[in-house]
Amino acid sequence: MKKNLLILFLSVLVSGLTAYAVVEITDANSKKYSFSVSNPTIQKVSLSDQLYPDFTFAAETAVKAVVHVKVVKKGVEQSYSLFDFFFGYGSPESVPRDQESTGSGVIITSDGYIVTNNHVIEGADEISVTLEDNKSYKAKLIGADAVTDIALLKIDEQNLPFLTFGDSDALRLGEWVIAIGNPYNLRSTITAGIVSAKARSIPSMSNEFKIESFIQTDAAVNQGNSGGALVNTRGELVGINTAIASRTGAFTGYSFAVPSSITKKIIEDLIDFGTVQRALLGISMQEIDSDLAKEKNLKEIKGVYIAEVSKDGAAYKAGVKESDVLISINDIEVNSGPAVQEQISKYRPKERIRIGILRDGKQKELSVVLESKGGNIAISKDEDSGLSQLFGASVKKASEQSLKKAGVRSGVEVVSVKDGKFKSAGIKAGFIITHINQIPVGDVQEIESVVQRSRRSLLIEGLYEDGRVVYYGMGI
Repeated sequence: MKKNLLILFLSVLVSGLTAYAVVEITDANSKKYSFSVSNPTIQKVSLSDQLYPDFTFAAETAVKAVVHVKVVKKGVEQSYSLFDFFFGYGSPESVPRDQESTGSGVIITSDGYIVTNNHVIEGADEISVTLEDNKSYKAKLIGADAVTDIALLKIDEQNLPFLTFGDSDALRLGEWVIAIGNPYNLRSTITAGIVSAKARSIPSMSNEFKIESFIQTDAAVNQGNSGGALVNTRGELVGINTAIASRTGAFTGYSFAVPSSITKKIIEDLIDFGTVQRALLGISMQEIDSDLAKEKNLKEIKGVYIAEVSKDGAAYKAGVKESDVLISINDIEVNSGPAVQEQISKYRPKERIRIGILRDGKQKELSVVLESKGGNIAISKDEDSGLSQLFGASVKKASEQSLKKAGVRSGVEVVSVKDGKFKSAGIKAGFIITHINQIPVGDVQEIESVVQRSRRSLLIEGLYEDGRVVYYGMGI
């Protein structure tokens, strides 16, 4: 009996101990997987003003340098309908009347040089500009370039507010910019947007040669904005607003500006030479896509494919070959035809550049001396007047009467002098050029030949009608 009770007691004791051990182990394991939930931490962030786009400085500074341009074309024929005639508005025939149009411009120097678009002032008989403070001035056309759609005006005033040029090459996609102009005659209108694309060209039905490498933005631009400023947030001029892409004729989200890199070089040429010194690389190119890369066995889709090299052109002389791939110009990558045009248009004939090419999969760098169609310095001729434009002056073969007064047999007469290298050198109207770099010159073609062969400077010898022999020196 006692034995049975002892066995029962031990069994109960063992069962109790076992149950306690199981409970402890289970409790211990449960502690390993326990989770605690605490209150979430809320952090308040205070952004500085620098992290927000702020256009106030750029807008308030730049708006003072943007002008309203008014153009008058005299005696433009306007046709009237029979309906107009019956209601007393005119006769059913063409009647010459003055035509007015408007646009915008940007003051770029304190002494009154103003850049605008060529299409704003094209065919103008009178040009006037109105400043932001409502002062108006008659403007003189210094020069224009239809290829880039840039024109340069001048007003007689000093201490004007002006914009400095920024680096359009440094613009980044998504960077904030502002457009300032006079759309629909709404003076000093400011709109904002971002850089949507670079090196854009616009499809055109015209076969005329154009240099187009536009900055595309979504800043609102409308009729009247042409020639106005595209400005970065630092208040620097990075482009001249020129065009919109629209099916309605009004802004629908796309606007285009000529980059400052092109604009700056064009106006410097117009001031120094009176005509644009257009450099050429001398290649025909194709943009590279997957199909062309496969056809030409190209490893990468980058750069532009050189399809043809002009014989005796700048690229040919530097060793460029057909089927090379042009990838950079002075260390700036180029991946489209407009991008190549933009970079080359920054330079003048006779300037040296570095180009990067890929040939047989290997990268090479070549040095190229750029040329113009004629070889180097370009001299243009006005067919209507018969005068040639050289370094900002109008010149022609000297008449027998002028030569007789001066007492020389041959020479080239300076008819008029505008802003440019001749004016800077001190040459005045009435001067007869007889020698350049000690070589006799009797007509404009001979001057051009000597200038093309010159490297850095010109020594110009000649005389005025009173017999004074004068020497002028200038760089080119």
